Amino acid sequence: MLKGLIGKKVGMTQIFDAAGSAVPVTLIEAGPCYVTQVRTVESEGYSAVQLGFAEVKPKRLTGGQLGHLKRNNLPPLRFLREFREKDPGVKEGDVLNVGEVFAVGEHIDVIGTSKGKGFAGAMKRYHFRGGPATHGQSDRQRSPGSRGSGTTPGRVYKGARGPGHMGHDRVTTQNLVVALVDAERNLLGVRGSVPGPKGGLVVIKGARKQ
Repeated sequence: MLKGLIGKKVGMTQIFDAAGSAVPVTLIEAGPCYVTQVRTVESEGYSAVQLGFAEVKPKRLTGGQLGHLKRNNLPPLRFLREFREKDPGVKEGDVLNVGEVFAVGEHIDVIGTSKGKGFAGAMKRYHFRGGPATHGQSDRQRSPGSRGSGTTPGRVYKGARGPGHMGHDRVTTQNLVVALVDAERNLLGVRGSVPGPKGGLVVIKGARKQ
């Protein structure tokens, strides 16, 4: 059975376990997801399932996107994501709900886009120590310092750590535990934090490292 859904991060809260301890959880609105396409080794060369999430107005999609969904009489869907699965156990047109896919206690991986921080210095971006705060210097407290040697190579190597655009990257949080499944409201409660802002798109998969 396919272990995967597309969802939207709702925010963080806490629940109480059987022992009365407070458990911090992230709530995700997971599904319902529509199976928009099943890829097979015979036709595409690999096995995968394409899921669709979040209904929108038809004018928000292109003609090609609408035609792709109308093949299986599906509504207009904003997000399409693919899940590699050798034996998915689903067919095109099926609807997947959170109660059918995940159960409390399971381990999952959550993929999201981290919060963008804009342009950041080396201390914030890579935790550099900064320059000395005394001995006569007046403007080097947060400087990254030397970027390399002089004549040879006489340039900065590619990939050198320094100031630049921070955040807004694809981030995977692994081995999170499912603490809550609310099938009626399509809610999934995950123990711990999930990358991205409130309302951000996330992809939920079964944990690769059990």
